[in-house]
Amino acid sequence: MYNLSRRKTVVAVATLVAASAMSITAASADPFNPFEALFGPHREPVAAPAYANPQEDAKELRADLQRQVVNYRTSEAPGTIIIDTPNTYLYLVMPGGKAMRYGIGVGREGFTWTGVKTIERKAEWPDWTPPPQMIHRQPYLPRFVAGGPTNPLGARAMYLSGSVYRIHGTNAPETIGGFVSSGCIRLLNEDVIDLYNRAHVGAKVVVLPMNGRRASVDAGSVN
Repeated sequence: MYNLSRRKTVVAVATLVAASAMSITAASADPFNPFEALFGPHREPVAAPAYANPQEDAKELRADLQRQVVNYRTSEAPGTIIIDTPNTYLYLVMPGGKAMRYGIGVGREGFTWTGVKTIERKAEWPDWTPPPQMIHRQPYLPRFVAGGPTNPLGARAMYLSGSVYRIHGTNAPETIGGFVSSGCIRLLNEDVIDLYNRAHVGAKVVVLPMNGRRASVDAGSVN
């Protein structure tokens, strides 16, 4: 008698829980799927936006502008970034006399510069707010562009200390290897993501002058 009464109680509670769950999800649940009735309808995961993992066609670049490990002799410590302005290369110094070399776009005539900076901060898919100097020269520019595939800063940006300059991606890959910017250093989006993942906040950035020579570089790739 006790066991029968207890069994009826358990069944009643289970029925009540199931009825409550079905009433909560009835508007969206499939009535022929009891699991959906209890746990809600199946939903596919939300896909990342198409631009979240950009893939540039680096084969369109000259071979020397494609990302590659090269022999590179320098007294700078591993982790240092060296901008070879005249040859439109960026080197990330590695141990053992090697460097990761990237093709870049640099400042057009009158906008190249030289000096030593550090990476003061980094940003993924950064917003772009043109600095006042650029607005003064080009008043037609937008005052703000949200991060995304149409943003001139591309997929990543590394901001250089004490300046308006950045190392950043680009939505115009055809400009790599050219003298095209207002002083910023641009890379293919897939290359700037690679550099962003390797370089750290506080890293030293050496920008060489236009009269620099490639004397310390063995042009051959090592991989």
